[in-house]
Amino acid sequence: MMSVKLKNLPIEELPRERLILKGVKSLSNEELIAIILRTGTKNISVKELANKIISNVNNISDLKDLNMQFLENIKGMGKAKSANLLAALELGKRVYNYNNFNKKFKILNAIDAYRYFKKEICFENQENFMVIYLNNQHSYISHKIIFKGTLNQSLVHPRDVLKEALMLNSNAIIIMHNHPSGVVTPSVSDDDVTIKMVEAGNTLGVNVLDHIIVSNNDYYSYVEEGRMKYE
Repeated sequence: MMSVKLKNLPIEELPRERLILKGVKSLSNEELIAIILRTGTKNISVKELANKIISNVNNISDLKDLNMQFLENIKGMGKAKSANLLAALELGKRVYNYNNFNKKFKILNAIDAYRYFKKEICFENQENFMVIYLNNQHSYISHKIIFKGTLNQSLVHPRDVLKEALMLNSNAIIIMHNHPSGVVTPSVSDDDVTIKMVEAGNTLGVNVLDHIIVSNNDYYSYVEEGRMKYE
């Protein structure tokens, strides 16, 4: 069966024109992606490319986990098209996160931190070291991923974490990282990083409230395990 190229469709059926005429909510997921990609290739229409992307994920929410290597393995997707799509997806995530975090809320325990922030890092394929910055009432100020890669005390520098805290006027932080394996039991390196962060924080007057290790379905809290105090 021959595919219908976009240029052969009536103008009112083209994704970009439909968006203008009927609004963005009238478009399918494939049509939205087609607009971002803009063009197809000599042998593959942009609509087919968009359909290939959708058919390679389980559901629409999986688009957030796409990466350059995955996209470039789809026939017809080069670096430029892959970069365009990844940029659009990242912008969407940032808008969503801004709406979620641009309000004052308190983090009073590990469950609060896990509930608010686990989706930031729990699906990553490598370890991400994130810091949640709070004020002295434990109200949220900001959060930032400081390091990506296997956690090691020689690579995760307290100065990077605490410099940001001082700039934000944050005197309380929660450190959090993910275990891609799904096993949240801390390693010796995790323990070393925790000790190093607490000692450096005490020196500068920044209270390290907890270190939380997360996976998609579980977490480990140094406070809940009695190894730290949430003060």
